[in-house]
Amino acid sequence: MFAYILRRLLLIPPTLLGIMIINFAVVQILPGGPVEQLIAQIAGDDVSSTARVSGDGGSEVMAAKRPAQGSGGDSTVTSKYRGAQGLPPEFIKDLERQFGLDKPAHERFWLMMKRYATFDFGDSYFRDQSVMQLVLDKMPVSISLGLWTTLLVYLISIPLGVAKAVRDGSKFDIWTSGLVIFGNAVPGFLFAILLIVLFAGGRYWDIFPLRGLVSENFAELSTWEQVKDYFWHLTLPISSMVIGGFAGLTMLTKNSFLEQINQQYVVTARSKGLTEHQVLYGHVFRNAMLIVIAGFPSAFIGILFTGALLTEVIFSLDGLGLLGFDAALTRDYPVMFATLYFFTLLGLVMGIIGDLMYHIIDPRIDFDAREV
Repeated sequence: MFAYILRRLLLIPPTLLGIMIINFAVVQILPGGPVEQLIAQIAGDDVSSTARVSGDGGSEVMAAKRPAQGSGGDSTVTSKYRGAQGLPPEFIKDLERQFGLDKPAHERFWLMMKRYATFDFGDSYFRDQSVMQLVLDKMPVSISLGLWTTLLVYLISIPLGVAKAVRDGSKFDIWTSGLVIFGNAVPGFLFAILLIVLFAGGRYWDIFPLRGLVSENFAELSTWEQVKDYFWHLTLPISSMVIGGFAGLTMLTKNSFLEQINQQYVVTARSKGLTEHQVLYGHVFRNAMLIVIAGFPSAFIGILFTGALLTEVIFSLDGLGLLGFDAALTRDYPVMFATLYFFTLLGLVMGIIGDLMYHIIDPRIDFDAREV
């Protein structure tokens, strides 16, 4: 097992490097970079514009007054940036220097990866904070959504999947299959909108809050009231995420059980006089739950970093999904690439942890015997 883990760990650097290279190359050809974003803000001002840009070194550059149109002379330049006509070329070069865009792409990528190797993610272009601080500030919201959604999905899906497998073909199986199909067909964000309309003052009942993770007076509440307030705010967001997540896991659990029930060792156990309960939960359960339980780390990471974006937007929850979405819109490259690097690395590590869980749950599984 040690040799397998070592091979997987050695695969992390080239995999991570390949993902970063592809995304970095794609971003270079996309229009609307940070310089153009700032130029667009300057162009929106009527008289003058003062831009404060925090670069990698924490320095600042103050944008000069926008020249009058038609001034001519050397103060204007045909720029590669859209909307830069009429701006002094020196100002454009200052912006490029502050954003680090004055260097060739390969040099910028190399410098970025050298910093990321030591977990130095730099500062946001458009927020007066470091990227690491931004991630830490948004983490509680995303962890709350990801953790409770994953736990509820497993607590619902495993018992339901087992019950469907035991009652395969019965009326219970048919009716619950309709529920599973509904959950699989309805996107989580549509269900979130329905919950808002029904229970958040949209049209019918005003029971749950519409935004935020806690109330404004959260610090003034007692411990018990804080717990109630926390879950009161999470009820609708988590419900919308669970409805779209339990369907696939339920069917995976059912199919795993059905596959194991038809194995020869189950027939042997029944012939020895064991009760159905002993057969199902003493023999079948561990084998059937192997793939379900071992996939918990990956499921949590998937929900935490990819499944909560629209939920965060709809319920005004300032988490990692919304942070990444805003960074992509504003071309805040430090936030974009740093979060991509960190979460990709975390996902690769979680994949290894998932394989370890396979081995822990069933020591008979030998990864060293297979090729990576």
